[in-house]
Amino acid sequence: MTDDQARRLYDRASDLGEGTRVVEIGSFRGRSLVVLASAAAEGIEIVSIDPHAGSDRGPQEIEADQERGDDDHSVYNRNLTAAGVRDRVVHVRKMSDEALDDVSGEIDLLYIDGAHRFGPARADIVDWGNRVSGGGTMLIHDSFSSIGVTLALLSSTFSSGEWRYIGRSQSMAEYRRERLGGGERVRNVMRQAAQLPWFLRNVILKVLLTAKLYPLTRILGHRTRDWPY
Repeated sequence: MTDDQARRLYDRASDLGEGTRVVEIGSFRGRSLVVLASAAAEGIEIVSIDPHAGSDRGPQEIEADQERGDDDHSVYNRNLTAAGVRDRVVHVRKMSDEALDDVSGEIDLLYIDGAHRFGPARADIVDWGNRVSGGGTMLIHDSFSSIGVTLALLSSTFSSGEWRYIGRSQSMAEYRRERLGGGERVRNVMRQAAQLPWFLRNVILKVLLTAKLYPLTRILGHRTRDWPY
């Protein structure tokens, strides 16, 4: 998570008023959750959904590993406690598709950073996105970076008449729940489509980084050996 991504999270959470709800899907070890909980005023419900099963931690760590998951859970709790926000967070330790009934009512700010594979990513965007209130915000990490997440966006938000694309901080895309008319809907599709060249660049960079062809990544303006986020 970059500094400006953290700032976008912080600003959206700080905009909320008492009695609203924040839901994060995919908390891992709690970094983004600390940002959200630190920004949210008292009286805002904060729900964290993460099974801590040791799965979907990256391209080489998709399968579940309970020892790894329990370690993540322990670090998650320590990080939230150290930040002074542990008591503010309700943790639902389930897969996101199993946790829908654990959150009742509408969501005012939804942050999705769960599994990056197409099926789970699309299910999070569609199923949890349907719970966002009118005028509410949905933030999605790894947009226009991960292939699975980007395909999920192409098949959901791109042509939807209910999600206005606001912008992005690197791979964190922001949407607002609004009903769009015909012309607005076309413009919304085009604004999202304009991000696809950046997505293609990211895919090429990941291939080159995996192959350790670092001189070629520098030609594309990438100066580190970290994946583009």
